[in-house]
Amino acid sequence: MQLSVFILEQVRLSKMEKINKLIRLHEGEVKTNGRHLAYRCPVGYWTIGIGRNVDPENGLGLSDDEVDYLLSNDIKRVTKELDTAFPWFSALNEARRDALIDICFNIGLPRLKGFSNALAAMAEGKYTIASLEFLDSLWAKQVGQRAKTVAGMISTGKYPDGFQQ
Repeated sequence: MQLSVFILEQVRLSKMEKINKLIRLHEGEVKTNGRHLAYRCPVGYWTIGIGRNVDPENGLGLSDDEVDYLLSNDIKRVTKELDTAFPWFSALNEARRDALIDICFNIGLPRLKGFSNALAAMAEGKYTIASLEFLDSLWAKQVGQRAKTVAGMISTGKYPDGFQQ
């Protein structure tokens, strides 16, 4: 019984590999520097990956599971970037780590590194000063409540009310 299930699974995979290859051939993909980018298909619809129509007018879009998968991967990437860039990052408590992840997710590591005073204060454990430095920025004015929330997390080392740790 086990062998027949294994054989059926191999046949199914073989068929999936063939259709995968056929669709990749016909749909194509747009990659720059090894990264997939959104593009317009030959009839002008916004498309991602291999032929996924995400055009606002008539696209399939992304399912909740797909969005969750992308977000999870992005959080992992940002966490790794922060861990590599700042030796003190992993020693932060969860709320402070998550606050920096949120900021870096929003503006990217190169722009985050521009907050040299805030980051120096964080490295020294001067979290109130760090939070004030983040709040004293164009970024804080642009994102409003988001900046207040994450600055509060940096200052107190706690999530705001309504979040369970």
